[in-house]
Amino acid sequence: MRIVVDANVPAATECFAPLGEVVRLPGREIDAATVRSADALVVRSITRVDEALVAGSRLRFVGTCTIGTDHVDSAALAERSIAFASAPGCNAEAVVDYVLASLATLAERQGFRLLERRVGIVGVGNVGGRLLGRLQALGIDCLACDPPRAEREGPTGFADLETLIEACDVLCLHTPLVREGPHATHQLLDARRIAELAPGTIVLNAGRGDCVNGQALRGRLSAQGDITAVLDVWEGEPAIDAALRDLAAIATPHVAGYSLDGKLRGTHQIYQALAHRLGLPTRLTFEMLAPPPPLRSLTLEAGLEVEDALRLCMRAVYDVRRDHDSLIRESRRQGAARGFDACRASYPLRREFATLAVALRPGADALAEPLRAAGFQVTQAS
Repeated sequence: MRIVVDANVPAATECFAPLGEVVRLPGREIDAATVRSADALVVRSITRVDEALVAGSRLRFVGTCTIGTDHVDSAALAERSIAFASAPGCNAEAVVDYVLASLATLAERQGFRLLERRVGIVGVGNVGGRLLGRLQALGIDCLACDPPRAEREGPTGFADLETLIEACDVLCLHTPLVREGPHATHQLLDARRIAELAPGTIVLNAGRGDCVNGQALRGRLSAQGDITAVLDVWEGEPAIDAALRDLAAIATPHVAGYSLDGKLRGTHQIYQALAHRLGLPTRLTFEMLAPPPPLRSLTLEAGLEVEDALRLCMRAVYDVRRDHDSLIRESRRQGAARGFDACRASYPLRREFATLAVALRPGADALAEPLRAAGFQVTQAS
C-alpha cells in the first residue's frame, strides 16, 4: 500500500509506516500525478481534495487530520467509493488556548480586565463549545449563537447574531464555511454587520477566513480604527491581504490549532480510521506518540492578581505574540503567500495549557479555580 502524507503531519512515519509505504510531500505540492499511484491520502487543510485530484487514481481512502472538511469534496469521493475520515475535535483545545492567549494579550495592551468583558461566541461546536465552557468557568459573561443547534435543540441558551453584535464586547467566530442554505456562513460578518459593530468591539476569527468580509473589515479599521481585529484565518490564503494584516492587532497564519498535541490527535484519529478501513488492529495509542512537555510545572507564590497569573502561565506555554511577529516578518520578507506558508511549514514546538502543572504556594489558593478554568493542572506546592 502506498500512502501519500502531507509533510506537515507529525508522527506520520510512526503511525502509517506499519500500514504501508509512506511518501511525504508539502501539502501544496500534492497533485493528481502524485495521487494517481496512491492507495491512501492523508492531508491537512491546505490541500484541495476534489475530482481533479482523485480522478484516475486508485485511492481507497482519504483522511484529513483537521476539524474542518470544506477543503474536501466528499461527494466526489463518494462517487468513486473512496472512504473519507476527518479528525473532529482534534485541535479544539489548542484553538481555545489561542483565543484565551489573544484576549489576555489585548487586555494587557488596551488596559481592560478580561474577566469583566462579555464574549459572544458564533458557532458552538467542538471549538466554540469548549471555549464557552472555559470562559463560563472563568466567570466571564457569554452569549452563544448557533442557529443549526438552536433549530435542533430549541432556542434556550442561544441568541441571534444581531443580539451578539449589540450586546457583546468580544465577538469570536468559530463556524465552518457553509456557502449556501438557511445557515450559510459565507460572509456571515458582512459589510452591514461590520458597520454595526460598536466602537471598542474585538472581532476574533479563528474559524474560516471567508466567513468575514475582509474588505469591509479593512475599511472599518483603516477609516475609523475604533474596533480591534484578531485574525488567524483569511480570505485568499495564503495570498492574504497585506493591508488588513497590518491593521489587525494580532495577525497569525492559520495556526490557532497548531499545537503539537492537536496535530498528534489528528494524526492518531486518521491512523485509527485507516487501520479500521484495512481491518487491522490499532496498536499505537495517543499517549505513545505525545512526548513530555519541555515545561512540566511552574510554581506561583502569593501576591499575583488573577489576570496577571493567568497571563504568566499562558505565556509560559504559548505566547501568541510570537506567531504575530513571525507572520509580519516573513510575509514582508518573502511576500504574503510565501511568508504565510513559510510560517506554517516551520512552525515551532507548541504545547497546550493542559500540559502545564501549576503548583501554588500557601496564600495563593485564590488562583486555583481560575487557573483550572483556563485549562491548567493545579496542585499544592509542598
